[in-house]
Amino acid sequence: MNNMLIVMFGMIISCYILIGISEARLKIGFYNKTCPDAESIVGGFVRDAAEFDPRVPAFLLRLHFHDCFVQGCDGSILIDNGPISEKEAPGHQGLQGFNVIEDTKAQLEFVCPGVVSCADIVAIAARDAVAFSFGPIYKVETGRRDGFVSNKALADKMPDFRDSIQLLKRKFFEKGLNDKDLVVLSGAHTIGTTACFFLMDRLYNFSPRGGPDPSIDQDLLPELMDACPPNGDINFRLPIDHNSGDTFDIQILENIRNGFAVLQSDAKLMDDPVTKRILDSYFRVTNESVKPSFEADFVKSMVKMGRIGIKTGPKRGEIRRVCNTFN
Repeated sequence: MNNMLIVMFGMIISCYILIGISEARLKIGFYNKTCPDAESIVGGFVRDAAEFDPRVPAFLLRLHFHDCFVQGCDGSILIDNGPISEKEAPGHQGLQGFNVIEDTKAQLEFVCPGVVSCADIVAIAARDAVAFSFGPIYKVETGRRDGFVSNKALADKMPDFRDSIQLLKRKFFEKGLNDKDLVVLSGAHTIGTTACFFLMDRLYNFSPRGGPDPSIDQDLLPELMDACPPNGDINFRLPIDHNSGDTFDIQILENIRNGFAVLQSDAKLMDDPVTKRILDSYFRVTNESVKPSFEADFVKSMVKMGRIGIKTGPKRGEIRRVCNTFN
């Protein structure tokens, strides 16, 4: 019996060692020796694209989120494999920025062929998109490999703007993210726009009684209705962060607290006592030394999200030559 316990203990230790080795492959500066200019090349393409089109930072930030929430951060959102492509799922409507990733990959393949994964390009680009929008500057872990599967059927559990707060919390929990991560990652809506399509029910047919969502501030309601009239263009886009849609800042959280949330999913953060308390904590009058920092917490949650379902090692993933096609 003692010998059996020793063998079992040894097996457990070996498993922990293997897990540690796998996780160690995701680290800051993973490409320092194999492609030392990788991150600066990504940053250059993000900067050039954002200067040409100010919407690009929001595109790239959203792309990283959608990639990580389906099968993990493995670049599966980039694949074009016909009608079953993950990007064709309803929850991925309106995703853009793919061309920035492809152009960046082409340059990296020229400089360092077969080295930098598309999944890592997406993660680095999201980091640089935040910085370009005057958000926090942080170091991103790299070493992900690209996945072998892209199927829209696997995107059924993407967070949806119509989800209840409890369902949103559960979807985040299933990915290893907590209520605080839900709040601060919703803060990514500080940059970017949304289409009227996502607002119509909230403005004109809010469940269960119809009419507008009563949580919308009465000063904001006519503005939203004017931008998105009943028979208007459902593809017309408006800033998600009211009066602060181009700059990464805490205004989005203040808007949510004050009834100025544009998206229904953001407004629902006020429906739950835990998420409401987290929101309030960023505005509570207190000692500045202990007051939480939205930017610092956002960085922590982004790093945490970037670890979801990562693929490491040649058996679990590949380094694609082109991001929208499997090798």
